[in-house]
Amino acid sequence: MEFYDQVQAISKSTLESAKQNNFTGYDPFDSLNSNLFKLFPSLKKGIFGLAWIQFNKRSIINIRPLLGVPKKRNPKGVALFLMGLLEDYQHKNDDNYLNQALELGDWLLTQQSDRDVWKHACWGYHFDWKARAFFVPKGKPNVITTIYVAQALYALSKITGENKYREPALDSANFIVKNLYTELEGRRYFAYIPGEDAFVHNASLWGAAWVAHVASLTNNDTYRNLAVEVAHQSVKEQLPNGSWVYGARHHHQFIDGFHTGYNLEALHLLSESLQIRDFSEAINKGLKYYKEHLFEADGTAKYYNTNKYPLDMHCVSQAIFTLIKVGQSDEDLSFTKKVVKKSIENLYIPEKKHFAYQKHHHFSNNINYIRWTQAWVYYSFSFLNNYGSSHEKD
Repeated sequence: MEFYDQVQAISKSTLESAKQNNFTGYDPFDSLNSNLFKLFPSLKKGIFGLAWIQFNKRSIINIRPLLGVPKKRNPKGVALFLMGLLEDYQHKNDDNYLNQALELGDWLLTQQSDRDVWKHACWGYHFDWKARAFFVPKGKPNVITTIYVAQALYALSKITGENKYREPALDSANFIVKNLYTELEGRRYFAYIPGEDAFVHNASLWGAAWVAHVASLTNNDTYRNLAVEVAHQSVKEQLPNGSWVYGARHHHQFIDGFHTGYNLEALHLLSESLQIRDFSEAINKGLKYYKEHLFEADGTAKYYNTNKYPLDMHCVSQAIFTLIKVGQSDEDLSFTKKVVKKSIENLYIPEKKHFAYQKHHHFSNNINYIRWTQAWVYYSFSFLNNYGSSHEKD
């Protein structure tokens, strides 16, 4: 089977599986949705809640059905599927894709976080989440979910001309500026979650990128200048070799593939939106590091700069966007195809028609996670098919 035919077949089966489940599924971090916590809700917020999440995330056996964890739609996962549907609609001009995208877009509009609290359009996850430093209740907005939903709604508005999608997409920038902008310890950045001050590069840069994009659409110089200032913060902290550690805290001192890809795509979007070249050197250095240290020669997308394991489709899907959007060369497209071929070899499970969550050195976790894995696969493969069809013949 030719390369694009294979990618298209996998993309189609991934979408069909999601539709059969009404775009619901399990998530690596959803185990606090267990019915057990209806009896003991206070356990969610302590060390038990953290351990519970990590146990279920790391387990290679999915015991969520036994624990009463329901399959649910995740706003970010739905947004990824929506953007993939629009790629397929543009590629094939089939109204079935657009009609499905409209249904998902209308659902996303109903999932906004409480406007009485946040005043502006924003989105969070469908589960409570316990991290080391804080507890995030279901529905509390975060910058990454908000931006991916906003991107999906804005893309839908461009095709339909509907303001009901455009207005919340643009309004999300107000949420980011008014609820996430932080000045602390000499830094100026966008936080990941309201009320928490951890500095994480990909969250701050994506916030800056989306605020810049909205600024360019609305001629908002205040937002434009703020976005550039925030982006400069992360560029100042780029290491001399072109890499970024994940964030500022002691347990954030690692370099991984998909967050590096996020950083580069965000800087690229910001630069394109504002038509500036302020960050060209940082992007070029970062892309060089990314290609040299976060892939193996055979196309394996590495998780960490020092270790390819665990193999994870999140790294592959982000590589498709980063190499094509940021790299833009024929060489980058050729290597993207190599990365995708290797990922199918390493992580695709043909008999189950889905990708494994992660493959470690001595074992694999084959659980089907819709938001973390399959939604990313569908969006990135649809984007690759659409891009490839207009740029080359296989």
